[in-house]
Amino acid sequence: MALKYSRQREAIKEFLMNRKDHPTADAVYMEVRKEFPNISLGTVYRNLTLLADLGEVARVNVGDGVDHFDPNTALHYHFTCRECGCVQDLDIDNIVNINEMASANFDGEIGGNVTYFYGICGKCKRKLLS
Repeated sequence: MALKYSRQREAIKEFLMNRKDHPTADAVYMEVRKEFPNISLGTVYRNLTLLADLGEVARVNVGDGVDHFDPNTALHYHFTCRECGCVQDLDIDNIVNINEMASANFDGEIGGNVTYFYGICGKCKRKLLS
């Protein structure tokens, strides 16, 4: 069954595609409301869930209790700032061999992993140093 076109869903996708900061559903809602004042937060959540289920966006959980959404669905890693809470992509080599490393001394079967990095982002670090 083909998915019915939705202007609201397209606006949500377009908003995400132009972002690098992995916004939450609330942030998406606040922005999309500018174009669609009657859109509900529930509609935004349902569309983000649908887009994630279809593999068009990635749902990122970095341990802060809320889902962030990332238009980049390729394997990559994230950094979360302890000060401001921003979520950023990290430009590092792929570490897929971590599953094999974990399996070396484990008698079970490793099916995958979730890896995220945290610390202080450059912007917050500069603020702390000034």
